[in-house]
Amino acid sequence: MACARVPLDERQVNEPGPLGKEHTLPALHPVRKEERCFVPYKSPPEDGSPADVEEFLERAKFIVEDLEWLLALPHDKFWCQVVFDESLQRCLDSYLHHAPRSLDLATLPSSPAVADMQRSIHRAVFLTFLRMATHKESKENFITPAVFGEIIYENFLFDIPKILDLCVLFGKGNSQLLHKMIENIFTQQPSYYSDLDETVPTVLQVFDTILDKCGLHLEGATALEPMKLSAHKQPTAMTMSQQELEDLILYLCDSTTTIHAFLDIFPAACSSFHSHGFLSRLTSFYETAVPDLEKALRKRNFDDKGLQEDLWKRLSHSCRKMVETAHLVLHHTCLQPILEGGENMLTFAEELLQHFTSFLTEKRFLSDYDEQFPIADDVSLLQQALPVIDETRTSYLLQGVESAWDSVGRRKPQSQVQDKVPSASAYQGGASGGAAASAASSAGFELQEDREPAGGGIDSLRGAEAMLDVPRKGNNGAVCPVSGAELESLLSCIRDLLPDLGEGFLLACLQEYNYNSELVINNILEDRLTPNLDKLDRAMPRPVKEELPDVLNVRSNVFDDDEFDVFRRDQVDMSRIWKGRRKGESARETLNDKRHIAEQRARYQAYETVVDEVVIEPGESAATYGLDDYDDEYDDTYDMNQVGANDLDGDSLLNRRPFTVPQVLRKGNKPEEDDEGEDEEEEQTIPNNVNRDQFVQDPALLRERAEARRAAMHQRRGFRPERPSNVVGQPKGQGQTLETFLDRRKKEANKSRVSNHNRRSMADRKRNKGMIPS
Repeated sequence: MACARVPLDERQVNEPGPLGKEHTLPALHPVRKEERCFVPYKSPPEDGSPADVEEFLERAKFIVEDLEWLLALPHDKFWCQVVFDESLQRCLDSYLHHAPRSLDLATLPSSPAVADMQRSIHRAVFLTFLRMATHKESKENFITPAVFGEIIYENFLFDIPKILDLCVLFGKGNSQLLHKMIENIFTQQPSYYSDLDETVPTVLQVFDTILDKCGLHLEGATALEPMKLSAHKQPTAMTMSQQELEDLILYLCDSTTTIHAFLDIFPAACSSFHSHGFLSRLTSFYETAVPDLEKALRKRNFDDKGLQEDLWKRLSHSCRKMVETAHLVLHHTCLQPILEGGENMLTFAEELLQHFTSFLTEKRFLSDYDEQFPIADDVSLLQQALPVIDETRTSYLLQGVESAWDSVGRRKPQSQVQDKVPSASAYQGGASGGAAASAASSAGFELQEDREPAGGGIDSLRGAEAMLDVPRKGNNGAVCPVSGAELESLLSCIRDLLPDLGEGFLLACLQEYNYNSELVINNILEDRLTPNLDKLDRAMPRPVKEELPDVLNVRSNVFDDDEFDVFRRDQVDMSRIWKGRRKGESARETLNDKRHIAEQRARYQAYETVVDEVVIEPGESAATYGLDDYDDEYDDTYDMNQVGANDLDGDSLLNRRPFTVPQVLRKGNKPEEDDEGEDEEEEQTIPNNVNRDQFVQDPALLRERAEARRAAMHQRRGFRPERPSNVVGQPKGQGQTLETFLDRRKKEANKSRVSNHNRRSMADRKRNKGMIPS
């Protein structure tokens, strides 16, 4: 068992050599790797042709079988394969590079076989990375943490790009496992933090690359308007080819989604992004590039309208992820320290206000950010936590937010217009998702999967309000921010102007435009409805309210189907049901009915058989009835007193004065010359008396005998000497062994056996010996 607890990096194993002789090798050695070729991954075919589908299924089957074989290996074999098999790393890297992301799954062919195989690969790859990020699988199978950090770092089992891909691929539904996995990687190998700091400038370079592709560049980090280059020198979003525009938006969508997934799963990385000025670069890029890309998508002629809608959906998704990423960074670097309290709360509050003030120049970004995460809620939170915040400064900030909404030509949602004061507890859940990008309402496309059903939930109540308010339901059963009476009033107002429209169509329009009746009427009259509303029948009736299922059909009760179940029986024997008091019977008669006592009497009579007096007939003995088993007259007062049992060696005959025969008991008087002989006789008599008495033996003699027995035991074969006690153990903080823990517990239990810690123990001993009256 001791060998099984040796870490894998220190373990030695015996392997057969080329000539059949065994030789010792480290447990982690290239020789122990199994010869197996892992096939690289290829994404599912887009066209869905039978040949391509068959090729994908065959390749995917090999990958799944190989990864399942790898996961079934024991701990040492698994790590030998992971560290020394390059084909395995190429297979895993190919999946991270080519696996379809969440927005790409809608474009894949809807073949059940392909979908099932893709899910199998997805699961096997995730389990493989999860085991690779675990340095201790059990008490017997583990790697020293420091050595584990060196193995994964020096062999490039994990790096920052791989971790980013893991977050965007497996973050949905596995965020907690991924968080523990990444946290363990960064904890065991702190060098990844320095790698992350070197990676952030590369991430920021993505924004500069997109601006260059669009023919835009910034004057510093806070430019208000983009400076456009000449068309012949650099193509713009309007002049570049359609394929280049598609690649550019896909690149932006993939980058923003990956960054947001990583910061959402591993919030500790927000400080690294914040230290490199990520917020200022992100807001400037948003203000410059997003309007230009939206204009290009609206005004360019696309032969495939489906492609145009898909690109607009991805751009809206990118805008939402950029806003949520900014909120994540602000929350974990400024808001969270304020909520936790501390000495530097004022410093973090000042930094948060500075960031909000810098947003005032980025009108488009500020309005989109305020739509998803209302700044007024954050300001109210600061005023609650720190009453010393300058009210003039906060008023200027809120006025700037209102000005930003006016400058972009948009109106705040009605849910934000209402005066609501959030509490600090509303922010404990961290950053939450918001609505789709607001720009989608001004063009012909909308990101449907990024909106809550029926226009409610996070769309209508954002930020702290989404955590404080409970959504209400209208008459149509859908979640909405207005009550039933308000909804009827809105419908009546619209139908007074447009009586030919159905209530179902008007309800869909109200849900789409956040229950703003003026905006609904304006868009209907100007024929500017979104495509999903344009496809609806304008005379569509109001949907029927869903009826709740019958509770009796789904209930489970112990009285179901009995003779009195009126819910499942049409006829019940009413003669067996008594209402009130029986005829001719009073309450006193009912209480005096003791028939149940008579029924139990025979059972308890068996316990009444007690022998009080036994008459012994002639010829019988008392032992027949067991009368000699107990004597009530026996005095057992002193049976529990162990007289002399606790005496130590110091109380023996050695410390008493020598025994002397009294003069009266001596034999007749003898001459003085015989006195010396008599004394010698007395000295010889005393040992004989002691040996004959054997009341207390000589302790020295007992020690000699014990020493002789121990010497004989040492000479026996297979003797194991007693293990020396070790109660000191290792220094504090390094953990203690099981032997140290057992020795300390034994010492604690037995320390009072030979010590006299207080006077009470000595008094107890004297009382037990009868020296002190009780």
